[in-house]
Amino acid sequence: MCTIRVWFTKTGEASYISLLDLQRVMQRALKRSRLPVWYTLGFNPHIYMTFSVPLPLGQESLCETVDFKTEAEGYDWAGACDALSACLPQGIDVLRMAPAALDANEIASAAYTVCYDEKNAPAARAAWEAYNAVSSAEVVKEGKRGKKKAIDLKTHLPAASLREENGGLAVSMCLPAGNTLNINPALILAWLETEHALPAMAGSVLRTGVYIKNGERFA
Repeated sequence: MCTIRVWFTKTGEASYISLLDLQRVMQRALKRSRLPVWYTLGFNPHIYMTFSVPLPLGQESLCETVDFKTEAEGYDWAGACDALSACLPQGIDVLRMAPAALDANEIASAAYTVCYDEKNAPAARAAWEAYNAVSSAEVVKEGKRGKKKAIDLKTHLPAASLREENGGLAVSMCLPAGNTLNINPALILAWLETEHALPAMAGSVLRTGVYIKNGERFA
């Protein structure tokens, strides 16, 4: 038995597909692609899948992954990308397929870019510069079972990198991700809206990379 990892994008309208619906989409796509996927045993066989660091609704990504199992040996998974992509909706494109090299528990952080158009760029720059200048930025993070915890965003993101892009503003950051601690960029956007009246919806969030503890990309 081998675990196969699929790297895929989730952009455009596909960013509004929830995790539950994404599971259904992937189930159907894997079945239609006729790839040698392993099914669970029992009365209702299904494909057992695992998504690492699921993406919040409305955010885009260039580096999502899903794992499934197979009993096939020596299969050309690299050549199967087009077959699976053809069965997926617009905005979800398979980038790579290969045996999983790392356990998802090793994920420690994720990189994001928040983009603002030319109209919102001045206000966004002022708000983000204010964030970079303050010593603390406390928010309340809601965890599993509704448990709430106060955290200081500056502990995990002392400063964000700002740059002009296509007449607008692009903000780059790296945040904790994984089982131990997961900081959603939406928490920072909400703080900016509360403290500096910058609408959270003014910025579009794109996940650009997922990393393990030593800083290497998750593979």
